[in-house]
Amino acid sequence: MALRAFEDRDAAMVRDLATDPHVPLIGTLPALCDQAEALAYIRRQRQRHPEGTGFSFAICDASSGDALGIIGLWLRDYGLGRAQAGYAVAPAARGRSVASDALRALSLFAWTLPDLHRVELHIEPWNTGSIAVARNAGFTYE
Repeated sequence: MALRAFEDRDAAMVRDLATDPHVPLIGTLPALCDQAEALAYIRRQRQRHPEGTGFSFAICDASSGDALGIIGLWLRDYGLGRAQAGYAVAPAARGRSVASDALRALSLFAWTLPDLHRVELHIEPWNTGSIAVARNAGFTYE
């Protein structure tokens, strides 16, 4: 597993992710998106850092480079020493510890940012899979 910048070839993964009933509710990914909407989503992800809103990465297979999901570090509260992390793995890539591995990698990156003291995750209480991901990556519940 590795984190990298989004590429147009990630559109198939984005379209798979858009089939999840919950992922489109929490971001800018349209539900059941078509190819054009997937590419527009990828373009938005590439702008997160230049806009100053955060860092958005494709989670990919380290050998093939194929995208497996998305992960980001959002800096809305960076001035307060906090950032928020978010992640989603495409249905076809779930069950392989992809999200936990990606969250650990993102956390290591986050701690290189000056004045960052806290990385937060906002997880719905019913989302037991995401809670397990967070715990496996070393996060604690508050």
